[in-house]
Amino acid sequence: MGGESATRTAPQSGGTSTGPVGSRTGQRLSGLAVALGIVLFLGGFAWGAVLYRPYTVPTSSMSPTIAAGDRVLAQRVDGDEVRRGDVVVFKDKSWVTNADVVKRVVAVGGDTVSCCTDGKLTVNGKQIEEPYLPKGSAAEVTGFGTVKVPEGRLFLLGDERQGSLDSSAHLTDAAQGTVARTAVQARVDSVVWPWKGMLGRPTGFEALGALSSPGPLNTILAVIVVGGVLVLGGGAYGPIEGLVKRSRRSRGRVEAVRAG
Repeated sequence: MGGESATRTAPQSGGTSTGPVGSRTGQRLSGLAVALGIVLFLGGFAWGAVLYRPYTVPTSSMSPTIAAGDRVLAQRVDGDEVRRGDVVVFKDKSWVTNADVVKRVVAVGGDTVSCCTDGKLTVNGKQIEEPYLPKGSAAEVTGFGTVKVPEGRLFLLGDERQGSLDSSAHLTDAAQGTVARTAVQARVDSVVWPWKGMLGRPTGFEALGALSSPGPLNTILAVIVVGGVLVLGGGAYGPIEGLVKRSRRSRGRVEAVRAG
């Protein structure tokens, strides 16, 4: 009645939070964001570790696409998944003993590859546009004639053709410089250090058949970034809420002093 305060406080109970409902909801949401962020962040790294392998390219034979010393991420693939234009990591003891080699696939089993016609690589009679070559360079410093690629094998060249120890340098081998599909370990998706991003699509080979689809690397990176943002955002909720409350209390005291 007349002596009763017009403002009622929330009922008190032993050990029970009496904070505003909005504050408790915010805390629950921030905790959920942190938990979800951790799952996405760690899950993204685990997904990437299963699908991708890091490699350091020691030579400049793939320049300018991949320079000497660049770190790349290569998706683990079966050799049967490789298409023309792919940059692959393989191991062939007839080339270099126990060393990973990175080259570009320019022809697959059943193809006829030759060099050069009007300064361009020719596959199955089609001249191939190769924008990934160093500017002003020819498709091959010295022509290698015509090679019929056996089924189940690949013909590979470096993007920097001068001095590249690729299929053209192994033509006298029994397999005419070709490499078995089973020797392929992974397909390079991206140069990550220094960051150059995803490799460009080799559209010059499109007329000869389907190209490989990009791997899920961009999706994996997005999952990791979103997870990190959720962890940081959720973790920052508590300190920000405390700062806001202290600011409000400070303003309230100042207003009370002024009113008095």
